[in-house]
Amino acid sequence: MTGLSGPIGVFDSGVGGLTVLRALRSVLPQDRFVYLGDTARLPYGTKSAASVVRYSLQCADALVARGIRCLVVACNTASASALDALRLRYPGIPVIGVIEPGAAAAVAATRSRHIAVIGTEGTIDGGAYQSAIQRLDAAVRVTAQACSLFVAVAEEGWVEGAIAESIARRYLDPIFSGGQRLSAADGVPDTLVLGCTHFPVLAAAVRAVLPDHVTLIDSAATVAAAVIRELPAANSCGPGHVTWLATDGAARFARVGGTFLGETLRPEDIEVIDL
Repeated sequence: MTGLSGPIGVFDSGVGGLTVLRALRSVLPQDRFVYLGDTARLPYGTKSAASVVRYSLQCADALVARGIRCLVVACNTASASALDALRLRYPGIPVIGVIEPGAAAAVAATRSRHIAVIGTEGTIDGGAYQSAIQRLDAAVRVTAQACSLFVAVAEEGWVEGAIAESIARRYLDPIFSGGQRLSAADGVPDTLVLGCTHFPVLAAAVRAVLPDHVTLIDSAATVAAAVIRELPAANSCGPGHVTWLATDGAARFARVGGTFLGETLRPEDIEVIDL
């Protein structure tokens, strides 16, 4: 049973969504959350759309059973494939994905009407950000780049320094220095969307290789702002708390997740559930 006093439910295929949870906790420090990482079936990006919808509904069912009042889909693949199905199943609960808020923030930020989006191969090839941006403004040019190595680098904890910056430069120089992708007439983007929930932890490395005029859009921060707008009367009357759920590997979830959350997680605090 859901209600105004219930916690906010957040799910992802793994630990990347912890960047979203971190942003949510920064703006709602006294609220309660339930975070579910579907670690037994990650990554979602390699699965069919039908499978992603099925997995997402199962994650949502588990969270709704715990009385959540809002569902945050902290996964780009699930946001692209399953948002409509989730909203149809739970019409009484706000369901917020990561793509729509990020696209809206990028369109609001750009002055040159040229936006770059980076994400995993599945997200970029699926075109979800490109479509969301152009629904808002069909005249905006979108340059998209898959940055699949960023996921592995983030999970290793190599989020700053020479390795991260070298990889960022390899991915981004062709876009922001002109390079092979753009003609002189096109110009370079003035806005970059971090279109994967793993990527905010790499923001410093990305910023280090970008021209100064480029605005970074952090998908985690934009989702947190969307939740605030959706739930103006947030349940902020007590000490903040997170209930941790995973579908496999509590020890690895705790070890890798600490990088994304910015604090230590203990395996014994993570409940492993079946879906």
